[in-house]
Amino acid sequence: MGAGHSHSESPPRANAATTRLLWALVVGVVAAVIVGAAVTWPSSWDRLGSESFLYEDARRLDAEVLAYDETTGESTVQVTTPGAEEERTMAPAGVASLTFEPGDEVRVIEVDPEQPLIFSDFARDPPILALLIVYVVLVIAVAWWRGLGALVGLTLAFGIVAFYTVPALFDGASPPVVGLVTSAGALFVLLYVAHGPNARTTTAYLGTIAGLVFTAIIGTWAVTAARIPGVPSEAEVNLTFLDGRLSLQGLALCGLMIAGLGVLNDVTITQASAVWELGKARPDLGPWQLFSRGMRIGRDHIASTVYTIAFAYVGASLPLIMLIAVYDNPVSTAITSSEIAGEVVRTLVGSIGLVLAVPLTTAIGALIVGLGGEAADDAAEVEAHGEAHGEAHGEASKDADHGPTAAGAEA
Repeated sequence: MGAGHSHSESPPRANAATTRLLWALVVGVVAAVIVGAAVTWPSSWDRLGSESFLYEDARRLDAEVLAYDETTGESTVQVTTPGAEEERTMAPAGVASLTFEPGDEVRVIEVDPEQPLIFSDFARDPPILALLIVYVVLVIAVAWWRGLGALVGLTLAFGIVAFYTVPALFDGASPPVVGLVTSAGALFVLLYVAHGPNARTTTAYLGTIAGLVFTAIIGTWAVTAARIPGVPSEAEVNLTFLDGRLSLQGLALCGLMIAGLGVLNDVTITQASAVWELGKARPDLGPWQLFSRGMRIGRDHIASTVYTIAFAYVGASLPLIMLIAVYDNPVSTAITSSEIAGEVVRTLVGSIGLVLAVPLTTAIGALIVGLGGEAADDAAEVEAHGEAHGEAHGEASKDADHGPTAAGAEA
């Protein structure tokens, strides 16, 4: 029993020839990522933090609300500055629905020491930090080392976005190339740190890369043909004002690829695990049988994930949907309008990439498991377990046969 349990907990293995092929494919992908990163590597990071967020001579302060006048909307706040505390007046926020209560922690902007302070935002550090701590503790408590690996991988992946993707886009690099390099690089870090370097992880990685390639191809056509984005968002307008070299359509495509990464990864790692577990349970199944049974799981996963993507976008765009619904406009016109077409295209392209990634990942896993790699190991384990069970049964029978004799001798 101990040997069997140990084997089931060990990382999945493939035979030597399959392992060499898998790693050759991974090395090819990584080499392409390195070349793409070298070509699009930012020449400098000076653009980051180069624009002043406040007016000249203005400064940001932290304050606590002491009193709020509902009639005028003004507030009395206590401002803490280095070496001193003082009470100041904060001007009305300018939003009728925005009210304050004593004890609220706020961020304010001082333009002139003689004028009332301007409300900037609420201080949300404590609740967000508390949520982050709870999240990290729960992930590690439930998933143990896998959870810790996933958190480390996620941190490294965000580092890629912060220190490569954003500066490269500001530097005028090709957004589709940057999107592919970011996705493939971040995925490599995420998967191998969280799940370890084994055949199952490599299967998921290759399947996700295939899905990403199709997403990039289809997304490039869709973004251009549908002229996405038609009317830029406020953030995109500000970006083009700050740097006229940025392509809004290119940013839309790059964001589309990165946005679909998490869902693709979830689907492919699940499919790879499903095929391996099927191979463990039925070592006699060949590649086609494994693929057919794996796709039964994949179809359910596709169905659930597709509407997961759709509802995620609906939730994020709910205020916009409500605004469009107020006006007398045909549904077909509203859906294809510039305000909502971007979300529709993102949902459709992401879902197409997901649907294609499932059979590709399942096929790769079925070939690896069904052509003798993991299946042979499991068959050997079953045989070894049977022999061990037979020996144990023989010893028990022998003891049973000699038991009465020994008892009679003692008598």
